[in-house]
Amino acid sequence: MDKTPLLSISGLGKIFPGKAGDVHALRDVSFDIPRGAIVGLVGESGSGKTTLGRSILRLIAPSSGSVIFDGTDILGLNTREMRLMRRRMQIIFQDPFSSLNPRMRVRGIIEEGLITHGLGGNAASRRDIVASLLEEVGLQADHMTRFAHEFSGGQRQRIGIARALAVEPEFIVADESVSALDVSVQAQILNLLLDLREKRNLTMLFIAHDLSVVEYLCDELVVLYLGRVVESGEARKIYDTPAHPYTQALLSAAPIADPTAHKNRQILQGDIPSPLNPPSGCVFRTRCFYAQESCAETVPADRILNGRKVACDLAETLSKSEQAPTETTL
Repeated sequence: MDKTPLLSISGLGKIFPGKAGDVHALRDVSFDIPRGAIVGLVGESGSGKTTLGRSILRLIAPSSGSVIFDGTDILGLNTREMRLMRRRMQIIFQDPFSSLNPRMRVRGIIEEGLITHGLGGNAASRRDIVASLLEEVGLQADHMTRFAHEFSGGQRQRIGIARALAVEPEFIVADESVSALDVSVQAQILNLLLDLREKRNLTMLFIAHDLSVVEYLCDELVVLYLGRVVESGEARKIYDTPAHPYTQALLSAAPIADPTAHKNRQILQGDIPSPLNPPSGCVFRTRCFYAQESCAETVPADRILNGRKVACDLAETLSKSEQAPTETTL
């Protein structure tokens, strides 16, 4: 895999103004997405995952920072330039039921992007492209004459994938794209995404809350908590030896296939704080087993530990000490 970044996100921030105060959904988010890689983005609900994915595509306008896509800062592009860039960047939405227009047949849904970008030639040529795309994602060519409501959830998500592929993008954001599907269907969609990555040399940001899915699919991992990146790096290294206390808690909570196996659980106390009033210093300190008084005073800087970035002033010490209090379960 080429380690050259296709995307470099630096200092990305997003503030949503409101009557009760400003919501800081993203704060100083920075990481790279290597060309041809699948990067997983994980965190609890409310951590800012979807906001980050849409900000990268400029579907939401970021408040600060930069998103460098293949050498171009897309946050500085005008409307016309951004429209041309959108051909290279697409999204697969979370909900396969609400993301497809119920009034359009499948052919119209998929070829809409071709028409918008002036691709595919005449109507007959576009029809052939739609047929080919449907077969590529595991559907039949004659499905193009049907409406979205005639398909199952997994089939609808395949249609959404075909729509994203129609303009031949280089980069795709998959926003919780299997979370609404049955487990068996999830596996089929994940294998399809892996096949498409190899066939089309796609680069992906895969947003998920199911860590087993991310472990299966992704090359690198970014862990987000309350709008901040707390750990990032090679997925295998993070799964084997998580360095940030939040990452440790997330992985310990993931289910395991063997019902007789023992697993030490790190149970997080309380809920994720409100972004209207985030904790000072380290945003995770209010739920961290290891928090000290100093954690409330300064925002931890990124440090390199065992080949990954970790935003925790105590990470190096913790890696040499005992684990936090745990709950052992069967």
